[in-house]
Amino acid sequence: MKDLPARRLLLVHAHPDDESINNGATMARYAAEGAHVALVTCTLGEEGEVIPPDLAHLAADREGGLGDHRVGELAAAMRELGVTDHRFLGGPGRFRDSGMTGTEQNHRPGAFWAADVDDAAGHLVGVIRSLRPQVLVTYDPDGGYGHPDHIQAHRVAMRAADLAADPAYDAGAGAPHTVAKIYWNRVPRSVAEEGFARLRDTAPDAFPGIAPVDDVPGVVDDAVITTEIDGSAYASAKTAAMRAHTTQIAVDGPFFALSNDLGQPVFTTEYYELVRGAPGGDEGAREHDLFAGVPDAGLAPGART
Repeated sequence: MKDLPARRLLLVHAHPDDESINNGATMARYAAEGAHVALVTCTLGEEGEVIPPDLAHLAADREGGLGDHRVGELAAAMRELGVTDHRFLGGPGRFRDSGMTGTEQNHRPGAFWAADVDDAAGHLVGVIRSLRPQVLVTYDPDGGYGHPDHIQAHRVAMRAADLAADPAYDAGAGAPHTVAKIYWNRVPRSVAEEGFARLRDTAPDAFPGIAPVDDVPGVVDDAVITTEIDGSAYASAKTAAMRAHTTQIAVDGPFFALSNDLGQPVFTTEYYELVRGAPGGDEGAREHDLFAGVPDAGLAPGART
């Protein structure tokens, strides 16, 4: 603990690339400001589709090997964001990508979706108790858009936060620790609509099609948003991290597409809903710092609540 910075942020994601799309600017900003930024990824993303034709052989329904390849992509993305602490839940390959809802991959041996939540959460408890983060970021109960692994990541992260704080739970995992603030990834509908309007106006032919607004994970009414993090100074780091996930993301300027070839905007101000803990700053106003109001966390130079 004495070697860790005063501000400690933990993010829990389902697959490599989710972190860069959802939180890349936030991660780069806090890492640059000297916070300890840690990422736990729950699977290797073995069931992902592959965009580049020259890497298509890595797909699970061909030669395979995509998961191992994505480990390297994630490491490259983290270098772009300045994040040095990135781990896989239970170790690389402990839990397998479950595929999309209703597929037979949901129930394969080792599938993350089929894992016992308490068992999976136990692997995260040790991380929480060793790093003692004040802030945890993960998905909402729907996983942002309903993917089984995203839903399970939400369940595991929330359960692990409860267990880590419980003095009666596994003394061998370290001293109990209560995470002061838990956030879910969100995107305000007005921001999503403006981003898609910009895509249609400035780069309508960047990709074969344009995604609908509701394809963006976590889109909610603006009133749900409690916190916005301005990461515009780290836009290039975020897009570089997204580019590092070569098998999954195609980036064209401030826009990107997944394997469906439908364009979406890259958001460099990132938005959150505080679901556990006390908000910082003025009552009713959005926070501008995930650590706002956290005792002993202080403010990084230039940060504001």
